[in-house]
Amino acid sequence: MNILKFGGTSVGSVESIRALIGILKERKGAENPVVVLSAMGGVTNSLLQMAENARNAQDYTDDLKKVEQKHFDVIRALLPAIAQNPVLTRLKIYFNELEDILQSVYNLRELSLQTKDLILSYGERCSNVMVSHIARQHFANAGYVDGSELIKTDSNFGQAKVNTYLTETLIRDFYESNADKLLFVTGFISSNDEGRITTLGRGGSDYTAAIWGAALSADEIEIWTDVDGMLTADPRIVKKAFSLPELSYTEAMELSYFGAKVIYPPTMIPAFLKKIPIVIKNTFNVDFPGTYIKHGAHASKLPIKGISSIDEISILNLSGSGMVGKAGFAGRLFSLLSREQVNVVLITQSSSEHSITFAVKPADALKALSLINREFELELQARKLEYPEVENGLSVLAIVGENMKRTPGISGRLFSALGRNGVNIRAIAQGSSEYNISVIIGRSDLSKAVNAVHDAFYADLKKTLNVFCLGTGNIGKTLFRQLQDQMPFLAQNNDLQVKVMGVSNTRRMYLNPEGIDLSNWEKSLEEKGQKADLTEFIGQMKDMNLANCVFVDNTASHNPIQHYLDVLQSSISVVTCNKIGNSAEYDQYVAFKQAARKHGVDFYYETNVGAGLPIIRTLKDLMMSGDRIARIEAILSGTISYIFNNFKGQRLFHDVVKEAQDLGYTEPDPRDDLNGKDFMRKMLILARDAGYALEEKDVTIESMLPAACLAAKSVEEFYVELQNNAAYFENLKNEAAQNQKVLRYIGKLEDGKVTITLQMVDDAHPFFMLSGSDNIISFTTDRYKDRPLVVKGPGAGAEVTAAGVFADIINVGKR
Repeated sequence: MNILKFGGTSVGSVESIRALIGILKERKGAENPVVVLSAMGGVTNSLLQMAENARNAQDYTDDLKKVEQKHFDVIRALLPAIAQNPVLTRLKIYFNELEDILQSVYNLRELSLQTKDLILSYGERCSNVMVSHIARQHFANAGYVDGSELIKTDSNFGQAKVNTYLTETLIRDFYESNADKLLFVTGFISSNDEGRITTLGRGGSDYTAAIWGAALSADEIEIWTDVDGMLTADPRIVKKAFSLPELSYTEAMELSYFGAKVIYPPTMIPAFLKKIPIVIKNTFNVDFPGTYIKHGAHASKLPIKGISSIDEISILNLSGSGMVGKAGFAGRLFSLLSREQVNVVLITQSSSEHSITFAVKPADALKALSLINREFELELQARKLEYPEVENGLSVLAIVGENMKRTPGISGRLFSALGRNGVNIRAIAQGSSEYNISVIIGRSDLSKAVNAVHDAFYADLKKTLNVFCLGTGNIGKTLFRQLQDQMPFLAQNNDLQVKVMGVSNTRRMYLNPEGIDLSNWEKSLEEKGQKADLTEFIGQMKDMNLANCVFVDNTASHNPIQHYLDVLQSSISVVTCNKIGNSAEYDQYVAFKQAARKHGVDFYYETNVGAGLPIIRTLKDLMMSGDRIARIEAILSGTISYIFNNFKGQRLFHDVVKEAQDLGYTEPDPRDDLNGKDFMRKMLILARDAGYALEEKDVTIESMLPAACLAAKSVEEFYVELQNNAAYFENLKNEAAQNQKVLRYIGKLEDGKVTITLQMVDDAHPFFMLSGSDNIISFTTDRYKDRPLVVKGPGAGAEVTAAGVFADIINVGKR
């Protein structure tokens, strides 16, 4: 025999009640279950609001009519007209009684706990009367049971304590007399010795089911709700949360205590004592097996079973020298709170005994503060204790699981995930059982924190990177295409999902908390976006407060640079192909690095130097492994490389430059490439990464162009001056050819000095053999002394640059 409990959503509508009846029909032929029902979804909250309105002399009649109509609508939809009158009459009597009670509260302006319990009891009574009558159309033996007559408690209204022996005796006697019936029992409500209505507290209908199950030694207690069992996290917060097949009683109680609303903690105590399995099932997905909570649950490979949370919490900190070595101080404090019915959620004490921090529900915070001030008045006045203060706006996050016990690294993984996402921990508690680690964090960070921790512990799921991109030019467009094409591979091979959450250019910006579809991002940007405002874009990104965020700068503008520090300090990683930031003042370069390190995020800029070539990463790996850089030589301008690779034979210099411009290798004004300024920035970044505190003025640049070419007033005049100076370039070309050499514009870092010069190199030099727009860099180090380490490949173009940005984003994901 099983106990079936159906929650508010399972009796909250015509469709859900039909589903409930269908579930009961499947049990035909088996022993009659006992069915425990909650109030219709939302009714308990409405009753509470009506009670408060009545106490405050506010109107409650409209809400009462809505609740009444909600029940009547279901009856008229699910019962034939001939069967409606008896149940409508019974319900009308209930609602008239309820109205009289509310009117009394209104007249007296007083709402006692006893009266509140009586008002709330009508939710369960009405739903059970309604559903039991509907069930009689399908089960002739269906009967209504007022559970308050059988569950006996003390007179602690609102949170009554059950008289277990008397209650179980009454339930067994009643069931034996009605074993042939399908019983529909009111959840949540009970009564004291005087027969006055009491309630069993939040989740009391679950508790009712467990009490009946324990009294009747049921085979299983089934809790039917609107989710597929107990999940690894709240699915409203974590979209990737998944159902757990099994939990031990301890794990389930820990998760429930810390906010998992699927089941109420006291529910499990009667089942725990009788070793009765509890199964959580979904009324709207009957075929799903759900979650079993039982003794002897099978071992799991998951590092933790779940992540739970309490949304609203307050903490009080009591500190002072008067606590140190004072035997019984903690007992005095917590006995006081217990005596006054203040529930303490979490406690942590410093090893010095100088302070105790504890968490309570916000509604109890001021009461707790007042009690402490009164109890410890003498110590506070003598300054042996500091006056405590209440800190609000906090939440509790807890990770739970039996596998945590004696498993190294669990707490490290938790704190790493929180720290990397900028979540500040206000207090920590871990029991010696090691089933639970709880942390108190800011309420505004809860969603981000739960998602970050979920990603950290469930490696089989795909980690999500939330990306915000500036720039929709060639590089930005190419990056989006590459991301879209590569998504299936990343998911299958790297367990990584990259979601673009925001896009902006100089005209429009668009952010979407659900992510942007990369197949039509341009249309979304134009039609759904708003006028671009970089400060507003970054503000909205921060306000979304998502886990694992990456800010991507695919521009060549100065404007985003001034926001890098703010972004990094907000615990958001930065990936940029914009070299302006790292090649400006050295102090700024250092500030970016330090901010990333301090806030545990990444600052990646591989494409600053060699587009998609792994130049910066190679340099960092060499230095981190203990190698010493003796010399770096490089050709880091794809534009200049292309020009000199094609300036040979009968070709004239100005023709090759024009060809490079036509192919899109140069800036609109080719002098922006040929004056060596861009090359200088790349060498400066390399020098800084190699450990040298250099500024732009410290770099020596030899111009490859005559002064007249640089001084030309327009691009057209520039080409005229190139033709006028054709002899100069021909002489360079011919001299190199006569000596079997080639022209190369080479940057060099040696002994802390950076020079960029036009050189002629022979076939013994590693830079002799180049083609197209290739970049090349040579590292001479202690380990690569005789034969330098050479990195070579395309150094320009949207495809390779976007690929470099893509690689940096993936490297953030690996971290």
